[in-house]
Amino acid sequence: MNYFIQSLTYFRILISPIIFLFITFYDLYGWALFLFFLASISDYWDGFLARKYNLESITGAVLDPIADKILVTFIILALSIELSSVFIGFVGGIMLVREFWVGALRDLNARQNNSDATKVTFLAKIKTFTQLFAFSSYLLGMTLNHSLILFISNFLLLLALIITLQTGLSYTMSTFKE
Repeated sequence: MNYFIQSLTYFRILISPIIFLFITFYDLYGWALFLFFLASISDYWDGFLARKYNLESITGAVLDPIADKILVTFIILALSIELSSVFIGFVGGIMLVREFWVGALRDLNARQNNSDATKVTFLAKIKTFTQLFAFSSYLLGMTLNHSLILFISNFLLLLALIITLQTGLSYTMSTFKE
């Protein structure tokens, strides 16, 4: 079971550049949406199964958020390029900066034996879901060639940005409070 759980994390890492290629080079938006959906649910299942079968590991705890960041990075780049969207690029860039910042906070807290300050919160799980939902919405709009869905996706991405910034601020405050 442990190998299956780890393979779900590796799947997200390996499928991310394929999703990028499907979007930017081949215009296979439906396939990209399908693979992105599988990658998104694998994020839930690897954590759920690891907790259920008490197979949580340090490797998994490190690789899981990295796999998420790789997936999000490739989808932001692909959507920005394919839709020629400065908005997606800018908002996505802010989201990625937050991810790097929180990664740095986690490293700092690990070195200072204060890992609880950046322990994953429920709002952070909502952040991930909202981001993945917004990106899926873009892919659905592209698959259906539906401009209203793409327009609504911009608002979903803005909502994801707000939650992303809130969680980053929360982790920052927890880290530096005395």
